[in-house]
Amino acid sequence: MGATDIAIAGEKDENALESINDVVERWGGDFTARHESSPLKLMKDWEGKVVHLTMYGLPAQDVAPALTGTDEPLLLVIGGSKVRREVYDIADHNVAVTGQPHSEVAALAIFLHLLYGEGALSLEFPGPMRIVPTEHGKVIIDD
Repeated sequence: MGATDIAIAGEKDENALESINDVVERWGGDFTARHESSPLKLMKDWEGKVVHLTMYGLPAQDVAPALTGTDEPLLLVIGGSKVRREVYDIADHNVAVTGQPHSEVAALAIFLHLLYGEGALSLEFPGPMRIVPTEHGKVIIDD
């Protein structure tokens, strides 16, 4: 939906990284997955805007328009149930996707859609595998 990479913090999970990179290889796209041993350092050193997606903060629909159309790199940060206070302090924007508990993946998808609009839903990738849209069933082309 417009993202170019993911940095996964916490305990390094080689299987998760391999799985993500395998999907990219089969389906295409300019996307990488890596482990991040120091997410706070990544946030502090980021040369662009840091946007923390949370259920606390300003409404996403109010913040996203100010971040679109710029070439400045965005670091979207999503955390679990126990986000350290420093994340809120370091972030340039703390953005509420809703004021209720929600899925971090859903928050990311919603915010990317707000940033990139309808075009994010129809991006095509040059991988060997493609899905052919059908009303019923599954059609996959594997070159």
